[in-house]
Amino acid sequence: MPVEFISAINVNPSNEVNRFGYGGVDLPFFRRYARTLDDYGFDYTLCAYGSAFHDPFTVASALTQYTERVRPIVALRPNTMYPTVAAKQLATLDQLSGGRAVVHFIAGGDDHEQAREGDRLAKAERYARQSEYIDILRRVWASTTPFDHAGTYYSFEDFVSVVRPVHGTIPVSVGGSSAEAYQVGGAKGDIFGLWGEPLAQTREQIDAVGAQARLAGRTDTPRIWVSFRPIVAATDQLAWEKAHQILGVLRDTGGFRARVGRNSLGGDAGQAPPNVGSQRLLAAAAQGVVHDRALWTATATATGAAGASTALVGSPETVAAAILDYVDLGAELISIRGYDNFNDLVDYGRDVLPLVRQELAHREATGQRGEVVPADAGLAREELAVLAGVAS
Repeated sequence: MPVEFISAINVNPSNEVNRFGYGGVDLPFFRRYARTLDDYGFDYTLCAYGSAFHDPFTVASALTQYTERVRPIVALRPNTMYPTVAAKQLATLDQLSGGRAVVHFIAGGDDHEQAREGDRLAKAERYARQSEYIDILRRVWASTTPFDHAGTYYSFEDFVSVVRPVHGTIPVSVGGSSAEAYQVGGAKGDIFGLWGEPLAQTREQIDAVGAQARLAGRTDTPRIWVSFRPIVAATDQLAWEKAHQILGVLRDTGGFRARVGRNSLGGDAGQAPPNVGSQRLLAAAAQGVVHDRALWTATATATGAAGASTALVGSPETVAAAILDYVDLGAELISIRGYDNFNDLVDYGRDVLPLVRQELAHREATGQRGEVVPADAGLAREELAVLAGVAS
């Protein structure tokens, strides 16, 4: 299966760089953003979830009416919606979009954020509930006659839905970096989402997910999704200048976390984050500011690793080469969203996605690597260290 690209939809122009602080939907901007995702060849876009955010189902439904091909990934926390209701809503979205719906499960990494909407289960139980939830969704989508369910977290009788997914089912994505996430995602996910860590640690996580898939008796493994916040400019040097400008803004504001306080992606500003994914990003940052070809961790440190927050920094060729390094590890879906969201979206779609796709097509056709995107793209290690701020 070809490598596919994921973005994230924005409902208004506010972002971490301009700091507009808008809360409402800017409909002309939303339409423009959605159509730009389509025009520049993104395959998916995440409709994120947080207790203070816009409803992702509504956002996804609106998105599909302005686009032809991009697939909305609806982020879903099991505590917020009964599974039979979610199954029907997802199937309805799937029909309205011509079979484009995807669901991404968030078990919840922060007890405080979960409690904001009445969820007080411990982490291990949240993952157990998520596992049961996924089973219910798939049975609802597959069943044509009423059925009963008596589980640990849900029970109901005589349920059937006449709302069918276009292709019979809907892809299920699971994310996380904990043992519980690997277990549930490896056993039941069609897709497994990771945040952008150094290559060696990413390989460890991919192997952990694969091991859980085998323990569950699967003959396949989930497709791997890796997320980055690329910072791209015409040359490597200009990209690093841009990166440090963005870092200055993030340090000044604390990024997203400082504006909304404690949130679904980490803990309180100034405190160690409660979720394993954020802890791993900060551990990588403690080991080095720059890793591998172009992975920069300073942005994770500046924001407390609140969500996917590591950057790939460089020219389009360097960032494309860095993405291909993760593809070579086994990543099939690459999530790239910027700090200056709309402008970065255009830069990625115009300059980065075509390079990655052309290199992969060339490899497929010729068996040769590095003729479209040079294998040695990027700075020499010493120059990279200086521009990344390691020597400062």
